[in-house]
Amino acid sequence: MNIRRIGLVIGREYTTRVKKKSFLVTTFVVPVLFALLCTLPTIIMMNAKEESKKIAVVDASGVVMPKLTDTETVQFTDCGGENVDSVKIHLEELGYDAVLDISPLDSAKSLRADIYSIKPLGVTMTGNLNGAINDAVEDYRVATSGVEGLAEVMEGIKSDITLTSYTIDDSGKEQITESGVFMAVSMVLGMIIFMFISMFSGMVMSSVIEEKSSRVVEVLVSSVKATELLFGKIIGVALVALTQFCLWILFTGVILGVVGVVAGPELFGGVDMEQMSQMAGVSADQMAGMTETMSQPDGLSVALNTLANMPIVEIIICFVIFFVFGYFLYASLFAAVGSAVENEGDSSQLQLPVTIPLMIGFFIAFYAYNAPDSAVVFWGSIIPFTSPIVMLARLPYGVPAWEVILSVVLLVATCFACAWASARIYKAGILMFGKKSTWKDLWKWLRQ
Repeated sequence: MNIRRIGLVIGREYTTRVKKKSFLVTTFVVPVLFALLCTLPTIIMMNAKEESKKIAVVDASGVVMPKLTDTETVQFTDCGGENVDSVKIHLEELGYDAVLDISPLDSAKSLRADIYSIKPLGVTMTGNLNGAINDAVEDYRVATSGVEGLAEVMEGIKSDITLTSYTIDDSGKEQITESGVFMAVSMVLGMIIFMFISMFSGMVMSSVIEEKSSRVVEVLVSSVKATELLFGKIIGVALVALTQFCLWILFTGVILGVVGVVAGPELFGGVDMEQMSQMAGVSADQMAGMTETMSQPDGLSVALNTLANMPIVEIIICFVIFFVFGYFLYASLFAAVGSAVENEGDSSQLQLPVTIPLMIGFFIAFYAYNAPDSAVVFWGSIIPFTSPIVMLARLPYGVPAWEVILSVVLLVATCFACAWASARIYKAGILMFGKKSTWKDLWKWLRQ
């Protein structure tokens, strides 16, 4: 291959794409979307609170109603002297949204609780009601137990201990850490590399299909070899990706900074930790522990100390290596698929087997923080088609050097093997017209 001709293809691919309106639009629009992605969940949670409900309470036990207190989202009315069935039938006329029916206490000092509503109540409200009823019964049992000072004993039994995590390096030095920071870095790294590999590899395929369908490729291959055109296109799109990536980081940081100054800390006030934990894919206890740690006076210093103790240099170097070779691996495969079809509608059948390993790697990486050394995560970080994503998700937790080296060696070897195979398919398929290609055709072109 001629390096000069590849350089010309790279320059053409880069300047053509950078000058496109779509490049300029996505460069400025995507940072806005990123900023919305960061702030919108908080805004939604702040404004998705359930409307205030009026609940009639028919408490035959006499222990629950005194413990129910009005809040911004619920108001209770004592209807102890009324018939439950009558209230249920005339809920709307009486101005209630629901009626809470509490049965009398039985011999085991327990009761039955039912709620009837015009419209289904939200999960948060029913959960809060259930908790309040259980607390009321528990308080009643303690008060009527006949044991003197039992309430004080029960209160003294409760524990509020925060687990402090430390990591020990090879020299035996202890460093305080916060597991939530590891989780956040792991998830962010996995998502970023997945997004960019899939996005820009697909861009290579679209470029190949566009040139083939417009017959521009026939002119191009008369001046350069097909393999030179292929690798020049892949490298050119990679440079476009890096340019756009840097601009996205810059603009997103500026937008978030402006939003933070304008909105202030109130933007993140009143966030429901239970909803936040569900969105993050962690338990409510984990989210509460992370929040408690960060709210402590030294919480920020613990988080910063955790980041400082991460192998930052190793992570950056590995990010570059796995991104470059992961991109080249999938870009060459997507280019081969693009050379076999004449429009993007015909590419779905051939594209699916190439996309599936990428998706599997994403799903493994998304949950790597739960068990970074499990068998599934380990093999996901070793197998070349998933390692670019999974290995980066494991790195914040510390990975033995031999595993990283093995993963890189296998990825590089597979990258060159796929590039060689894709080049053979590309040379034959780029000039094939008028026939819908199949995997059998690709195998035949590879063997030629």
